[in-house]
Parts: sequence; C-alpha cells; structure tokens
Amino acid sequence: MPRQRVSLITLGVADLARACEFYRAWGWTPHPAAAPGVVFFQMHGAALALFPCADLAADQGRPGASLGTGAVTLAQNCADQAEADAVWQAAVDAGAAPLKRPERAEWGGWSGYVADPDGHVWEIAHNPFWTLGPDGALTLP
Repeated sequence: MPRQRVSLITLGVADLARACEFYRAWGWTPHPAAAPGVVFFQMHGAALALFPCADLAADQGRPGASLGTGAVTLAQNCADQAEADAVWQAAVDAGAAPLKRPERAEWGGWSGYVADPDGHVWEIAHNPFWTLGPDGALTLP
C-alpha cells in the first residue's frame, strides 16, 4: 500500500456543534455514520473529521495539551477564478473569517484564504497549471 497518502484529516475544534454548523452552511454534508463526539465528512478518497480539542489531545496521548491552528493550510482547488471567488464567498457567508480575498498570485494562479470558526486556514485557489477531474480530484502534472 502506498505510504504517500492521507486518509483522514482531523481538525480539533472548540465547539463541535458550531464547527459542524459552519461546514454544513459552507455546503459540506456530514456522514451519517459518525460516532458521538465526532463528525465526519466524506471527501474524494479521504475524510475530514471534526473532534473536540480536549478529546483530540487526549487521543494523541497529550491530555491537557493546547492545540494550535494556522501552521497548516488546507486547500480547495477550483476549476476557474469564478468558482474560486464563489467558494471563498460561500465560506465567508457561512461564518469563515476572510483572511485574504482571492487575487492574482505571484505563481500565476488565483488564490485567497479564509479561517473557519476554530482558526483552521483554508486556501481557495485556481491553479491554471493543474487539471481537475470532473469530480474535483487533483492529479499533479
């Protein structure tokens, strides 16, 4: 089995209900098989989980640890600039903090940033050098 993969991304959240509501408002659909105290979202080939910070720290074997945000950026690549603008605005409308409105990036694409209610940073971008499949899946050239 390949080691160069990610199967699950877990975000530590302060308020599970608030975080779930934000992702729902942004257009994500929670998976119905979630266990109490965690919310899952099925993605293309992976899943996103929301898990209370204290529970996540304890699960990591670091009870009481203060978990930070912002040092990792999650990204959604879009088919074009208009889609990137719409996804960015939908996140802001759902309650994300606007960090940087999408604009021309020095690398030749279109990119902006938002932070979810727990401070997890999302880049919303269009990279004209990368092709997305019909389902939004990215395969590097």
